Amino acid sequence: MLEVSLTGELHPYYVIDVFTDTPLEGNQLGVFPDGQPFSDEQMQRIARELNLSETVFLLPPESGGDARMRIFTPVAELPFAGHPILGTAFFVGESLGRDEVRLETRKGLVPLQLERTAGPVVFGWMEQPPFPCAPYERAEELLAALGVEESLLPVEVYENGPRHVYVRLPDEDTVAALQPDVSALAGHERVGANCFAGSGTGWKTRMFIPSIGVAEDPATGSAAGPLAVHLGRHGIVPWGTEIEIRQGAEIGRPSILHARAHAADKAQVGGKAVIAAQGHYRVS
Repeated sequence: MLEVSLTGELHPYYVIDVFTDTPLEGNQLGVFPDGQPFSDEQMQRIARELNLSETVFLLPPESGGDARMRIFTPVAELPFAGHPILGTAFFVGESLGRDEVRLETRKGLVPLQLERTAGPVVFGWMEQPPFPCAPYERAEELLAALGVEESLLPVEVYENGPRHVYVRLPDEDTVAALQPDVSALAGHERVGANCFAGSGTGWKTRMFIPSIGVAEDPATGSAAGPLAVHLGRHGIVPWGTEIEIRQGAEIGRPSILHARAHAADKAQVGGKAVIAAQGHYRVS
């Protein structure tokens, strides 16, 4: 076996696959347990280097949480994002031996409940902060960029970290066949285009957000809560119903998300996660 030794100041990191219990599936997350040595610029450059959907840097808590976290895509920092918070909760919960974790984000304190089987954490639920809803002002442009003629529900936007817009399509095959104009979608700044289909408790979705460096996301926790609210508000799924959301198959990262909404301002998102890799970065 060939090996090379790194010299200089080394910083540990982990890669966690979120919304799956199978390594190399789900949505990848980079986690640096100690973000204190890094400047803002270095955090952004490291996230660009890793080139995952998001990379998290953990810092000492300031507001009563177990840890404070900063979340970066390859091109921008986010105040809130679903799969980074869930994956980080798995890491912090295992590190501290906790079944409840409170994480400080730039959108506030997020509580998570963790479930264990014979020791290890196997599932987590997060309470998502309330998110406003409004009609999307550029709906026709968005539909054209997606290559679809209409949405079966009103095209509305929910702000939950990114601004998530929802487009309901007739069936899952239509969702799978989408070939959007990524360049046109990039003109919708910090907007995730969520295209979905299904019925009852089973739904399929794809999410495109090229304006923050993610052409298509394998699993979007920040979009799952608003989707449950969207279905509840329009009478498609009764309030309190747990739905299962399948995402990521088209890009080779199959993922399963769970969500439930009890009211228009109260949603929970859950799923599994697994540590897939660990290593060190040399950053001066």
